[in-house]
Amino acid sequence: MTELARLAAAVAARLTERGETLAVAESSTGGLISAALLAVPGASKFYVGGAVVYTARARLTLLDIPQKAMDGLRSASEPYAVLLARVVGKNLKATWGLSETGAAGPDGNRYGDLAGHSCVAVVGGEQEVSLTIETGLDDRATNMQRFAEQALALLLKTLG
Repeated sequence: MTELARLAAAVAARLTERGETLAVAESSTGGLISAALLAVPGASKFYVGGAVVYTARARLTLLDIPQKAMDGLRSASEPYAVLLARVVGKNLKATWGLSETGAAGPDGNRYGDLAGHSCVAVVGGEQEVSLTIETGLDDRATNMQRFAEQALALLLKTLG
C-alpha cells in the first residue's frame, strides 16, 4: 500500500467513525487527493465532491469565487488555500473542506514560488489550519504525490 493510499484509508475511517463529510478543492495535485479518497471502499459515506481548480476561470465557474474575493490574495498561498477549503466545504455542505494549491514543476509559478511549493488547508467548524510545503524538487509527478500526501496528513492530524 502506498503512503497516499494509507493516508486516504485512515482519513476515510476517521470521517466515517465521526459521521462527517469532506469536500476537496485541489490545484497542482490534479485530482490525486480526490482519487485516493474515492479509491477507498465506502467513499460515498464521507466524500461529497471535489474540483480541480487550476485556473481563475475554474475558480469562478466551479466554486463561484469572484475575482473581487481575490483582492489582496495570490494563489499558492496559505490564505488562498484557506479560502478554497472554506468555500468548497460551504458550497458542498460538507463538515470539512480540504484544499491544495501550488507549483508542481518543473518550473515555478508566476508569483516567484519555486517548483515544489504548495499550500494546503483544512477548514471545518471553528478550525482553520494551513501548511506550506517546500519539497525542493522540480519533478512534477513526485511533487504532486507529496502535496497530496501532505494534504491528507494535515487533514488526519486536524481530525485528531
